[in-house]
Amino acid sequence: MPATFVKTTMDGRTVEVIDGKLCLNGVVEADTLVPLIEHPNRQAIQRAVPGATHMGGRIPLRHDEAAIAQGAMDVAKRTFSDDPVAIAERFRKVVWAKAQAEGVE
Repeated sequence: MPATFVKTTMDGRTVEVIDGKLCLNGVVEADTLVPLIEHPNRQAIQRAVPGATHMGGRIPLRHDEAAIAQGAMDVAKRTFSDDPVAIAERFRKVVWAKAQAEGVE
């Protein structure tokens, strides 16, 4: 799956979604986006980056950028690999998510 361009930072680094992960210059930064309203540092982020609506790791994203990133991440999650290791990893993640939802830490 090719990389999906999201934006270029002010210092010239590229933000892309590669294999379902948000990457900064090819290095994985996050695998999920957090709406700014749910972020614990939202006030400081809003002061530093007006217009940001989501955070992907350390990367602030505007609504349009977050939509591009989330769309690419969703497409990557929908692609199904028939590799036994990939299947086992998907099951592991699902079981862990269920355990966390039930309060296991």
